[in-house]
Amino acid sequence: MKIAIIDYNAGNVRSVLYAMERIGHEAQLTADHAAIRAADKVIFPGVGAAGTTMAFLREKGLDQLIPSLTQPVLGVCLGMQLLCDYSEEDDHTPCLGIIPQAVKRFRPQQKEKVPHMGWNTLRLHENSWLSPELEGQHAYFVHSYYVELGPFTVAETDYIHPFSAVLQKDNFYATQFHPEKSGSVGERILLDFLEL
Repeated sequence: MKIAIIDYNAGNVRSVLYAMERIGHEAQLTADHAAIRAADKVIFPGVGAAGTTMAFLREKGLDQLIPSLTQPVLGVCLGMQLLCDYSEEDDHTPCLGIIPQAVKRFRPQQKEKVPHMGWNTLRLHENSWLSPELEGQHAYFVHSYYVELGPFTVAETDYIHPFSAVLQKDNFYATQFHPEKSGSVGERILLDFLEL
């Protein structure tokens, strides 16, 4: 199986590469359009700011390539958010528009800290592509922005209020949390994606 990890100015591309090695799969870190198109599975990781990342994707033509992909694509953290219509980050950043939802900033109700950092429980929806044994398991989150619950939510969690932990639309899959930092739970999720 050919696995491509999209290489751009994201902080967690190497950790995703190492996570793939831990579960016994070799992946290629690449920004080459032909290599990405030829892959059986594509992972779109992300740590950073939406505005600067979208500018980089446009510069490399990845903003046109990613929406055109037909194989399973997994967005991780910022990668998930960039699959949406727009983000409130950087005073409204247009994103890739694959999943028709907005990315909103957490607004503390009392003394909650933003960014949200830590382990949260996953609640799977009936239409989830995740293994049923992941119900109630914990995944590791680090983020200041979130996607509301909606028609493409396949798992949710709570911080300040319920929000989307996992999304799916057609061949695009996404996690708000970091599977590469979520231990055995994250490894199971990566394997679920590879087995699609």
